[in-house]
Formats: sequence, C-alpha cells, structure tokens
Amino acid sequence: MVVNPSSTDRAMKYNYGECEICDAKLVGKQIKQDFWIRGKLVVIDNVPAGVCPRCGAKVVRSEVEKRIAEILESPRKWSKAPVIRVPVVEFP
Repeated sequence: MVVNPSSTDRAMKYNYGECEICDAKLVGKQIKQDFWIRGKLVVIDNVPAGVCPRCGAKVVRSEVEKRIAEILESPRKWSKAPVIRVPVVEFP
C-alpha cells in the first residue's frame, strides 16, 4: 500500500493540541478509521489524525473530515476497494 508522503508529513507535524479526555499531548499518526454504511463495514486506511498516547482518543482536522465524508458519500469510490472478511462473534 502506498502512502502519500506529504499527507504523512502533515499529520506528523501538525499540532493537534491536547486530548479533551485526559489532557495528554496528541501525536500525529496515520490510522485506519472504520464506518458502518448501509450495513457494510468500510475501512479508510492512512487517515491523518491526532492520537492520544494515554487513552487512545483520536481527532482529525476538518479538511480530513470533509474528505472522509466525500469518500463515504460516493459508494463508487469504495465499492472497488479490496474486500476483507472479518469474524462476527456473538456476545454471550
């Protein structure tokens, strides 16, 4: 999988500030973000985000959020993506 170096650099250098939950400094990373759309699990890979090293909370910049919305609103963009199978386990 190819990662756009410029988006990686921006994610790492951007100051995401402090975690709203535990006040730790957020760290720029590339993450996988999952969404349930019309009963299907869609995973977007390499999303630039601020991640809390203490509690795991994640935040994205507004322009990243807008780009994710564009991707999710167009099933053609994600319908051609590779498909993975995941186990579904019933809670006892």
